[in-house]
Formats: sequence, C-alpha cells, structure tokens
Amino acid sequence: MDPLQAVALGTIQGLTEFLPISSSGHLVISQHLFGLKESVLLFDISVHIGTLTAVIIYFRKDLRAIIDSVVRCIRLLLKGETSLTDIYEDSYIKLTVFIVVGSIPTAMLGLWIHKVSDKLFSSVVIVGSMLVVTGVLLFMTGFLLWSTTWINKKGVTISQFSIKKAIIVGLIQGVAIIPGISRSGATIAGGLFLGLDKETAAKYSFLLSIPAILGAGILIFKDVHVYTALPLKIMLIGFITSGIVGYCSLRFLVHIVKKGQLHFFAPYCWLAGAMALIYGL
Repeated sequence: MDPLQAVALGTIQGLTEFLPISSSGHLVISQHLFGLKESVLLFDISVHIGTLTAVIIYFRKDLRAIIDSVVRCIRLLLKGETSLTDIYEDSYIKLTVFIVVGSIPTAMLGLWIHKVSDKLFSSVVIVGSMLVVTGVLLFMTGFLLWSTTWINKKGVTISQFSIKKAIIVGLIQGVAIIPGISRSGATIAGGLFLGLDKETAAKYSFLLSIPAILGAGILIFKDVHVYTALPLKIMLIGFITSGIVGYCSLRFLVHIVKKGQLHFFAPYCWLAGAMALIYGL
C-alpha cells in the first residue's frame, strides 16, 4: 500500500464510518479495486481509530458530563449521601448504564463474528448483499418518521429509554460488524424504531460506538503477528485522514438525522450493493 492509497482509503473510511453506507463494506470493495487482495486489518484498525478520535472530539462535552456525573455519584455514594435509586435519576448516569449494557451484546456477537472475519471481509458478494439490506432499513426510517409526524408522536429521550431497548440496540450494533451493514445507520434506525427522538438516537449510536471500536482494536492487535505488517507512515496517514474527514462527515450526518432525512441514503446503498454484486459474481 502506498501513501496515495492510504489517503484514499482513509477518506473513504472517514466518509462512510458516519454516513450510513457501511465503512467496512466500502473498505472491502476499495481494497479489491486497489488490488489489495488480503484484508489489511492493521490499516483498517488505524483508520477506525481515526474516526473514533473524531467521535470523542465531537461529543467531548457529553463525555465530560458523563465522567463528571459518574465521579460525583461515586463520591456521594461513598459518603452515604445518596442511594442507587436517586443516582439512576441522573440522565448522564442512565446514558452511561445504557452504553455499558448495550456494549455487552455487541461484544458477544463481535467475538463470535471475529472467528469468521477473514471470510466476511474478503467477500464482495456478502458486502453487496448487506448494502442492499442497509438500504431497505434506511428507507423504512423515512416511513417511520413520516408516520410519527402525521400522528404527532414525539420520540423519547434517554431519560425515558429502558435497559431492554439498550440491549436491542447493542445487538443491532453487533450484527453490524458484518461488512456492508452500516453500524451508524443500523443503530440510529434501531433507536428510532424503539422510540428515541432523532437527536438522542444519533447521540446514543455514536457514544455506543466508542467501546465497540476500542474492542475491535484489541482483537486485531492481539493477533497482530498474524497479519501483514505495514509501515508506521502508512498507518499514520490513514489515521489522520480518516479523523479529519470523519469529523466533517459526523457533523453532516447529525444535521441530516435531525432533519429526519436518513432515508435519503437508501438509493445509494442499493446502487452500491448492486454494483458490488455484479463485480463479485
């Protein structure tokens, strides 16, 4: 892999990690087009860390509020000045619980899917099929938002969400490890279908992605000796490119979600999926 390919793949990752069109799927297709027959997993994880950095920077205020709430509540508990019931009324404590609970099914599915990752990440046909599925899911969110607007039904915030629904979103995120299924698109859509309002669904989706991306990084680096080594320069180029492009695309997607236009990406997923299927068959 040369620096120009690293910039191109980093740009693709930055755009597709947050836009609901599957970053892993596009990386698989791009690597095939560039003649990189083996999935360069070390590079994949470097660009994923770049987009993880973008999430942390974009949601830094929420992350700081979560840390402050957790520290404050622990201090009050140790002093005996509050109870677990009272603590759970704090919206940021609830958000923290939902992130932890939602990460458990993601981790369980991730460990299972990791065992067959080589086959999944080398099949353009699987990617194409899953992109079509992603398009259908995004299209359905348009109908959902239209119907809830028509009956004047508003979505709920984290304060009214539940552990059961957080587990469901976590399961959806776990399934989205399959290349071609958009993690952001699937989890945001899942949150919307479970009753979250648009802004909260987007926020929960991206905050939930933080432990998922970290976990994926641990899995890859644990077996780093198995995969083809890459120069540090190439990995750094991918990291920086994906981080900068990812931050911009994240801002754009949050704006799109707030306007209820997530379904606009469905035709692109169908087209990309169809082209991948033609190329792979």
